[in-house]
Order: sequence, then structure tokens, then C-alpha cells
Amino acid sequence: MSFSLPSWRIGFVFMTVTALAIIGKPCLAAYRPSPWAPAHATFYGDGTASETMGGACGYGNLFSNGYGTDTAALSTTLFNNGFACGTCYQIKCVQSKWCYPSVKFTTVTATNLCPPNWSKDSNNGGWCNPPRVHFDMSKPAFMKIAQWKAGIVPVMYRRVPCVTRGGLRFKFQGNGYWLLVYVMNVGGGGDIAKMWVKGSKTGWISMSHNWGASYQAFATLRGQSLSFKITSYTTKETIICWNVAPANWNLGRTYSTNVNFH
Repeated sequence: MSFSLPSWRIGFVFMTVTALAIIGKPCLAAYRPSPWAPAHATFYGDGTASETMGGACGYGNLFSNGYGTDTAALSTTLFNNGFACGTCYQIKCVQSKWCYPSVKFTTVTATNLCPPNWSKDSNNGGWCNPPRVHFDMSKPAFMKIAQWKAGIVPVMYRRVPCVTRGGLRFKFQGNGYWLLVYVMNVGGGGDIAKMWVKGSKTGWISMSHNWGASYQAFATLRGQSLSFKITSYTTKETIICWNVAPANWNLGRTYSTNVNFH
């Protein structure tokens, strides 16, 4: 027994499969860990990690936004003008009496910048001066690999995939003519290279990198549902998040999706 689909159904099935393939493609190219490399690590703040809130990446409250205390500020060499925001690293303490030998490593997310301190020598207090590769960790994260009294320890580190729960999240700021979007909970490489926004009445509008994990569009988009297209800085994969925010979206709100990099 055989049967045939009407031509309009064949076209519909083809378009549906094609759309799913384009959107699903990034899931097929998972980010792979990098080789281990040497660096140093310190910590800032106290055991509550309250001083890590906010930060140069713009994630705001790291607890409510899902980053917790397993975070680090990166030296300029690693920070890459904010394009490294959201990247994830495994860090292990090595060659120091202060290391916890039973701990293989801990994993942190980049949420801040450790700025240079040119008033101090790079090997005596100016730990984040270029070209040094340095992690200024939250105190709780540092204490997972070494005793806090060490102050600074040599480490080995490597980039690893960011394992996230759920999809990308978009926090809106700006005004009626300027949309500033902070992108959070990015999986895979954790980073973003390019971003576009599409209103329900517009085509795709290219957004420029503002700073940290924020992108901006100078456009009037009020009263339109918004979709976003994002390209990973590391893997170059692109995903589309359709209808992220409804037409009555508001500034100051965070909108979640079920789409992410892997």
C-alpha cells in the first residue's frame, strides 16, 4: 500500500525540518577542553563572595543569575576586552605547600576583570599586569584548591565547556531608542562574538558590543516581540532564539529561553 502527500504538505515538512536543522546545528559541535597551561591565582573579597557581585561582565547578582561563588576575575590578557565573559575554566593548584593535594581541580566562570596595577611590580603585587595570565578568584572558589593564607599560588588551568541549566537568558536595559542586552547562562564556549535582534516588524538588526557580556542596538523596538541571533566567539556556531520577549516587554526584566550552546 502506498500513498503520497499533497505538495503543500511536502513543502511544509521540508521547511520545518530545514528550520530545525539550522537551529539545532550548534548542538552538534560541542566545545572541547583546551590543553593545560600555567598561571597564578589569588582571591578577592571574603567568604561570602559579596565583593564579586556586579563586575565588569555586567551579570549583576551572581547568586540570582545562576553563577554562584565559583567565579573569577581574569587578567587583561585573558579578559579579551570582555569577549571572555562567561568562559569557564578548570583550575588546579600546583607546586605549593598550600595546595590541597586531594583536590584535582575546581571549575570557575569568568565574571569580572582583574585590572592592571602598574604601581606594583608584575611579580610583586601587580599580578594582573599584562602579559601575565592570572585568575583572581572568589575566596570560596580559591579555598577549594588551596589554603587562603597562601595569598597567591601557581596553578594549571584549561578552558572547558560551560555546563548550564536551561537556555540563554537576556536582561534588558536602555531606553525607548536604545536597547542594551546582557546575555547570561551561555553554554558551550560560554562566550559571544556577534549578536542580532529582530522585532516582529523588522528584519535582523546587527547589535554592537558594548562591554562585558552586553550588546546594544540603537533602534525603536517597543511594541514588538523580540528574537535574537547569536554567534559563539570560540566555536563560531550561530543559534537563533525566536520570540524571546513578548510585544509588551519591559526594561529591567530578564527573559529566558530553552535554546543554548553545548
